[in-house]
Amino acid sequence: MNIDSIKNGIVIDHIKAGNGMKIYQLLKLDRLDCSVALVRNVQSSKMGKKDIIKIDCDIDINMDILGYVDSGVTVDIIKDCILVEKKKIGLPEKLVNIITCKNPRCITATEQELDNVFKLTDREKKVYRCIYCEGKAE
Repeated sequence: MNIDSIKNGIVIDHIKAGNGMKIYQLLKLDRLDCSVALVRNVQSSKMGKKDIIKIDCDIDINMDILGYVDSGVTVDIIKDCILVEKKKIGLPEKLVNIITCKNPRCITATEQELDNVFKLTDREKKVYRCIYCEGKAE
């Protein structure tokens, strides 16, 4: 398989195998008017298998989404075919409008204009809770 290198854009690497499509959907990459490659189950000496996403345009991506889905990903920024920056992503402390509260009695269920805000309450277990009702993110 041959995937061309990108001139200016982003490479999201070290995605746990199977998480690439979830990231693709949450970042709404299908709406971009540039080349986007999602490569699944790539052999990796460190991870066994991994997913990779290559975006051939310079866009801002929501790092909180990446950290929430897979806190081990790296983001490579490419300019003129040269790697200019490599970012390691960790778990975000707060998630805003990335996930929604599943509690039907939460104020966010009735007050549609309220942001869905979750805070990280247990870093080890990756547990997020709604700031309004303390409901656990699924």
